[in-house]
Amino acid sequence: MTEKIISELRACAPNFKNLIISSIALEKKSLVRVRLVTDISFTAADKVQAEKILKKYVPDYFGLEVEISKLAPDEEMIKKKIYSAIDTYSKAVFATLDESDISVKKLDGAFEYTIKILKEIAPVDLCDRLNKYLKSNFCGEFYGKIVDSSIDIESIEVEEYHDEPEFEMPVRTFKIEDFSFLEGEKLLSHATYLSDLNIAKDEVIVCGTIEDIRERSYVNQKKVEKKYYIFTLNDNTAVAQITYFPRLKTIEKIQNLQVGDSIVCTGLNEEFKGNLRYTAKLIDFGKIPEGFKPEKRQSKPVPRYYKTVKPVQYTDMQQTDLFANTAVPECLKKQTFVVFDLETTGLNSSPITGNMDKIIEIGAFKIENGVICECFSTFINPQRKLSDEIINLTGITEDMVKDAPTYEKVMPDFFKFCQGSVLVGHNIVGFDYKFVDYYCANLGYILERKLIDTIPLSQELLFLSNYKLNTVAEKFNITFNHHRATDDALTTAKIFIELIKLKKSLPKFQ
Repeated sequence: MTEKIISELRACAPNFKNLIISSIALEKKSLVRVRLVTDISFTAADKVQAEKILKKYVPDYFGLEVEISKLAPDEEMIKKKIYSAIDTYSKAVFATLDESDISVKKLDGAFEYTIKILKEIAPVDLCDRLNKYLKSNFCGEFYGKIVDSSIDIESIEVEEYHDEPEFEMPVRTFKIEDFSFLEGEKLLSHATYLSDLNIAKDEVIVCGTIEDIRERSYVNQKKVEKKYYIFTLNDNTAVAQITYFPRLKTIEKIQNLQVGDSIVCTGLNEEFKGNLRYTAKLIDFGKIPEGFKPEKRQSKPVPRYYKTVKPVQYTDMQQTDLFANTAVPECLKKQTFVVFDLETTGLNSSPITGNMDKIIEIGAFKIENGVICECFSTFINPQRKLSDEIINLTGITEDMVKDAPTYEKVMPDFFKFCQGSVLVGHNIVGFDYKFVDYYCANLGYILERKLIDTIPLSQELLFLSNYKLNTVAEKFNITFNHHRATDDALTTAKIFIELIKLKKSLPKFQ
């Protein structure tokens, strides 16, 4: 079907002879947006012809918006695209390659390129894959050939690399009940879950009950003080803060809104100072369906391979003595546990305020058959300045995290490490889980909520003056370097084993 549409578009105007479809997207639930790219200047009449052709393929109940841009690539642009694409397609080839090994020649409506590499390690379909990739980005035809290189294959070091399957996170919505207009003019039928507001998007409709209203003010560029509002909204999937800048003609209606009212917001979810912020453009009335039960969010598949942080085997000779006196309870043998601890830039574990703190270190240990057997440990670059308070508390400095991977690279590996395990931590429910759940979900990875918190477990089984980690550790004669994630996680793992020995059964998951 796509090839047929492209053929018709190219035939409708001489200026579209090399045209490509850059993207097709469904927006606003009823608008199809098509982006076209051509390498020749085009007229308004050309665009009208393109719209007529595309309209034939769009159902009548959808609107159509066509964007056409002119992009005429040069040889250097094509060369850089080929070089970066080979890094994705074949690490072995890329290890032997320099950008100077690629030459590109421009022809009439086409490009011809030559790559000098070792033929014996080049995938047989490399040029076919590159041609397809280039045609999806640029207009015209592409022809490639491989020229054998004389490089010594024994001198090559290739990083292990594996492709992961593509996955598009489905957006969950519910039907809006009792919709009525307050500001808008468009009937709205469905709203996105507040818990799914983890990606930037131009237009998102949300619905929920107002739990709090706060009036704020700011001074605009003309030095005039203006009011705006922050609504705390709950839709039974999450609680989120909605920023709203009122308009003069509707400000009185907005001022009449009260806590307990149910509203529908049309707005955008955008990145602001490193965090996502939802800003409402229009507010109407509407309710969550009666008896609404959120559907379970689908997770990205578990990564097949560790890419950034690989667990290492852990052996503690003290475990031999630890288990010599008391047999490991059967309940510990029937489950796999991941005990983890975090260090963060602060204590804000909720995105509601719009200033969620960042993880700067993860330490985790896996327990199998009652034995601590594997360690996952890494710093994370928070991409923000560390406060003096956090530096003094944790001993983690700017230099220690500046070259560390970001959470986008770490959390897929941590998700894989946790797969199929019960998660354990000291204050895991109130703190640590909120962070890993949020940052995993941002990337589409949904952790299974099976949690054991060693604080209430300690309170149930021990009689202590307090139940801080160092106090409980002292009870079991465990010494450690407090306020470092890996040390705290290992200590918590040892405490957890001892507590289960006392209890002789697992507590209920939280």
